[in-house]
Parts: sequence; C-alpha cells; structure tokens
Amino acid sequence: MNQKEFEEKCSIERINTNSVKWDGLKKKFGEDNLLSMWVADMDFKVPQEVINVLNKKIEHGVFGYAEIKDSYYDAFIKWEEEKHNYRVKKESIRYSPGVVSAIYWLVNILTKENDSIIISTPVYYPFHNAVKENNRKLIISDLKNNNGYYSFDFIDFERKIVENNVKIYILCSPHNPVGRVWKESELRTILEICKRNNVIVISDEIHHDLVLEGKHIPTAIIDNYKYEDMVITLTAPSKTFNLAGCKNSFVIITNNEIMEKFDKYTSTVVRVTNGNEFGYLAAEAAYTQGDRWLNGVKKTLKQNFDYMKETLERELPLAKISPLEGTYLAWINMENYIQNDELENIIQGKCKLAVDYGHWFGDAGQGCIRINIATSKDNIIEAMDRIVKEIKK
Repeated sequence: MNQKEFEEKCSIERINTNSVKWDGLKKKFGEDNLLSMWVADMDFKVPQEVINVLNKKIEHGVFGYAEIKDSYYDAFIKWEEEKHNYRVKKESIRYSPGVVSAIYWLVNILTKENDSIIISTPVYYPFHNAVKENNRKLIISDLKNNNGYYSFDFIDFERKIVENNVKIYILCSPHNPVGRVWKESELRTILEICKRNNVIVISDEIHHDLVLEGKHIPTAIIDNYKYEDMVITLTAPSKTFNLAGCKNSFVIITNNEIMEKFDKYTSTVVRVTNGNEFGYLAAEAAYTQGDRWLNGVKKTLKQNFDYMKETLERELPLAKISPLEGTYLAWINMENYIQNDELENIIQGKCKLAVDYGHWFGDAGQGCIRINIATSKDNIIEAMDRIVKEIKK
C-alpha cells in the first residue's frame, strides 16, 4: 500500500472516542486545546482484516470463556521467523497484558527489594518506574550522545554493574526515545558484559517491526542463540498494528528456572495467565494479513519524519533531530533555542502542542522533546509550523 492510499484509507479523527492521546489531554497536561503528539499509539485505523475478524466475532454475539487457538501461536511464530529470523517455540511463549506489565512482574520475580537494576538513559520512563516503585535500586548508565546519534557507553555500563552488583538490565531495542536500532556488534558487547557479571537481560522489543533504517536483530538470537537463556524477550502486536487497547503481549522465556518462577507468579500472585479473545483474534489477523497495511505505515512514517527533519534543518538548523532508525517517535534536542526550564512553557504554552518532554526519560533527556509522528501529514506540518514560528519570534 503506498503512502497516499494508506493515509486516505486509514487516517481518522480520534477526538471524543475515549482516546487517552486526544481525550486525556486535560488530565495529563491541564488543558485540552492542544495538538496531541505524545503517547505512543497511531492515529490510523488498524488493518481492515482485523476489523473484519472482530466484527464477525461481535455479530456472533457470545463473549464467554474461549480457548486460545494454536493458529494464534502459529501466526506469531511464523511472523518472527520470516521477519526477524527469530525461531520461537510455542512452549517458550507466555502472556502479559502489556510489555510494561511484564517488566513489573519480572522485576518482582527475579529480584528482591534493594537489588540493583540498570537502564540506559534517556529511556522509556516506565523502565524507571518499574524499578523505583518496586523498591529496587535504580542504576543509570547514560547513552553517549554524539550530535543526536546515541550509542552505548560500555565502560560506564560495566563499571556500574560491578560496583552495584546489578541483577537485571532492561534493554530497549529498538530504543525509545532516541530511535536507535542496535547493531549486532553493540548487542553482542552488551550481552557479553551481562553474561560475565551474571546479569539477566529483559529485552523490550515492542517496536521491532517499525524499522526505517537498518535491520532489527532480536537480542536472543545473537551468535546463534548463545545468550538465549539469560534473555527474556518482550514484544507485542500493539505498536506494530496499533492494537494497544487489545491488551495482548508476548513474554518469551527459554530458561526453565525463570519460566517456573514466572508461571508460579502469574498463576498465584497476579492470577493473570491469559487475555481476552478479542486480543488473540486481532493479533492473529494482523500477523497473517497485515503486511500490506504495515508497509503503508512505514512509508507514511518515513515521509513524516523526512518532512520534519528537512523543516528543522532549513528553519531551525541548531535543533538536533536524532536519526530515526526505528520506532515512530522523533527525538529533538531544542536546547540551542530554548532553555530547559522554559521548554514546557514554549512547547505547550505558546505552541499548544502536547509532547513527551525529555526529562521524563531521565536527566540525559534534558532539553529534548519526543514527538509521535504516527499521525496525519497535516498534523506534522501544523506542529512544525507552530514550533518554527514561535522560536523565530
């Protein structure tokens, strides 16, 4: 599906649809007359094939207890092997309502209070919260920022692991918010560091299908699955196909000891071992029939990002926009134009935009904003116009 066809068929108005992104502005930002460019879901209809299968279920009219079909697992397993060369076995798959829920569960399963957990900042803020809100010790290793291009600081990373006896590393791959798709060599080095220090890696790969440059490499397959038993992979159809509301995510565990702990925790503590039928049906339909739709999404994201990048380079050349290798989240450093303590006043107060602010992702994000580009081209143009005009004043 080309970009024009995709936007004509799939762009949709979401105000007054109970949308967190659009109808939750007052609660999150204190006002509702903002152009919403924040939380990570799309302003696009899901694939028609998903709508069709859910309509068929609704028309049947019975929403009782349902079994999970083998075809659901088969669809995901086939997708991972064909798209990412990742061989996932059905017995390694477990359910969680969301990747964030799984991270919270795993923090409690694999560590005790005051144990240390490390993250690479700036990074998705629920990583921070999962550690702090469970009374674990948060260890931060900042990514190195080279003019907007981010990379690991391996020396700092290992030093902090050793000094703090770190138990878990929560990896974001592709990385939210800086847009990196990690190279095989980078992942190998991270895994080697974690292996020699007995650190378990929780790899959040929820954006793995949304790669615009390079190729996503699942963490677990590095060096022919050499590190698989120390890696727990989390992913979902939610970002790929805009299905976050279906509450259906995958936890992939190959380590038997960890699997036993996970099963015991989910069956006896949280009492959540499976989701609702709509989530399973939607995921299966998306993985088996959503390829053409996804191609349209990626073309639209590329066009939107290119417009944003070209506009900033032309009109505000001192703004640093990070290369968008993966995700649909643009990361822009505004500190050459706006002091950090004025950022929200300018972006929200003057430009009337709702965005994610860099400091939400850790101190390493100071001066930056994250903009969700999974929206119409008109919204991208309007957002850029507002920023350019206000700063040029």
